[in-house]
Amino acid sequence: MSILKDLQNLVEADIITEDIADDIRKFYQKKSSPPSNRLFIVFGILGAILVGLGIILIIAHNWDELSRFTKTCFAFLPLVIGQVLCGYTLLRKQDSIAWREGSSVFLFFSVGASISLVSQIYNIPGDLGSFLLTWMLVCLPIVYIMRSSATSLFFIIGITWYACEASYWSYPYEDSYMYWLLFLGILPYYYLLYKKSPSSNFTILHNWFIPLSLTIVLGTLADRTEELMFVAYFSLFGIFYLIGELNFFKKEKKRYSGYRLFGSLGTVILLLVLSFDWFWEDLRRGHLIFKEVISSQEFLVAMLLSLIASALLFLNIKKNQWSNVKPFAPVFVFFIIAFILGLWSPISAILINIYVLALGLLTIREGAKQNHLGILNFGLVIITVLIACRFFDTDLSFVARGILFVSVGAGFFLTNYWMLQKRKNQ
Repeated sequence: MSILKDLQNLVEADIITEDIADDIRKFYQKKSSPPSNRLFIVFGILGAILVGLGIILIIAHNWDELSRFTKTCFAFLPLVIGQVLCGYTLLRKQDSIAWREGSSVFLFFSVGASISLVSQIYNIPGDLGSFLLTWMLVCLPIVYIMRSSATSLFFIIGITWYACEASYWSYPYEDSYMYWLLFLGILPYYYLLYKKSPSSNFTILHNWFIPLSLTIVLGTLADRTEELMFVAYFSLFGIFYLIGELNFFKKEKKRYSGYRLFGSLGTVILLLVLSFDWFWEDLRRGHLIFKEVISSQEFLVAMLLSLIASALLFLNIKKNQWSNVKPFAPVFVFFIIAFILGLWSPISAILINIYVLALGLLTIREGAKQNHLGILNFGLVIITVLIACRFFDTDLSFVARGILFVSVGAGFFLTNYWMLQKRKNQ
């Protein structure tokens, strides 16, 4: 870098001091080193995974010809190697992220391989759900001892897989309550990672993996009154969106946080699904009994998530005032009102359609206000999909439907053209 070459000349000319020159050198060295370090970390993690898979494949090739004792030795071999590597890392290389991540990931998969091999050798009964649960329980300490963010991500994937296997994919279904305890177990590491490296790639990946995992697994809590899970999901997406509106995520680029995307996209998808009459007709025919509803776990989950979302909304309003609150933030409140009305009246389907239309218009307004084409077009897409949904369940003539689509297409063109012209004139 040319500025580093000129530092000595600047010192000799008494323009800067030697201390300032050293600080500049350290700054640029720190700034230029991360790409190579990141690449080394990625290759370290991939190398650990490939070596582990290679060892398993080599052993598997001659597996049937080995004695039980030899099989047991080979079953524990990856686990021993992984522990030795982690021990060496803690003693000699604890400041190396590549060593920490690589050895931790190797040990993580070694644990899974050893458990499965020992179970197969000694015919220990069990299903995939119990195997995943045991694997994740054993590997949780690795995350904290090794300070491994890659292992944390694999852990989140593992507990999500366990919950899906236990409550979605197996029959008879089992409760996956252990997922929530394991999820709480990984949150302190997520907090420490955020405090230490808020803009690191590992933190960004956690910001995407955590809301995705919660979105997938929340449905496992459905039991007797499944209708209430819609309230729970609206509140969950409200929480995601409001977390994305917190100061840190609001100042960072959109890719740094999946919370706002999951919150807004999840809310729109649910609103569009519930804009049809089928759900509200089933809700009115369900004849929900009040005592059964308030004693159900779905009610407790919906209530808890709604209270958390309401608290975040209150803080958001207190900070920004109503005029500056984003359109997606209070949607969960409006849906709760529509849900209560929908227990007795068909008006809820109409209200949902009004919500979607208003949400699209307010999003277009927000995009124009921020001079952001992405937000503006998102609002147009919301209105377009709403019109498409009504295309299938209304008795409008083909001419009327065609006029609607032509109008929306013209709206796309005109709003984008207006926005581009506005940018040119600024």
